[in-house]
Amino acid sequence: MEIYETEEQQVDAIKSYWKKNGNAIIAGLVIGLSGFVGFNFYKEAELEKQLAVSDAYQTLVESSETKPDGFIAAGEKFIADNKDSSYATLTALTLAKQAATHKDWAQVEKYLTTAIESSKDEGMKAIATLRLARVQIQLDKVDAALSTLAAPLPKSFKSSIEEIKGDAYLLQDKKDLARTSYQEAIAATPGNASQSLQMKLDDLAENIVLK
Repeated sequence: MEIYETEEQQVDAIKSYWKKNGNAIIAGLVIGLSGFVGFNFYKEAELEKQLAVSDAYQTLVESSETKPDGFIAAGEKFIADNKDSSYATLTALTLAKQAATHKDWAQVEKYLTTAIESSKDEGMKAIATLRLARVQIQLDKVDAALSTLAAPLPKSFKSSIEEIKGDAYLLQDKKDLARTSYQEAIAATPGNASQSLQMKLDDLAENIVLK
């Protein structure tokens, strides 16, 4: 089962952007704020803290490639120490990806849940939510997957949401609900529906007719 599709490219792009520009963005925000409200409202200690978190995250990402054996423990500690940082979400997604390469779906579920809980960005939260639902289906937790997908998510993710719901309903042998979800998924991306999605709907229709 492929869990990381187009969302993976989005996350990698965000990680790369923050790795290259995180410190500059934080410093720029501080300088910009100081021009309006005065630097006294944004203490030097806070800036140093944010820069330290950014540096620690960059070091952590590099260690995932050079010292993969110690990355899990280091990543979990980083999340615990920086729960309010956007870097915690990115770290949880990276841990989930690594666990998925070993097909450790229970750990993937754990890290994706952490990513959802720690994220303050709706797009990142939606990506983690879709992945979590797919993993729950992989673990035969179909009801849990449907419950996960019931969370409010941005409209731009509707097609993916409905496709995964269709997969879940099909496993429950609820073919009518599956067909409706696949149709809504296609309707949400007119002219751009994937071949695999169209095949799911076609196969379902054929099976219903044969019955």
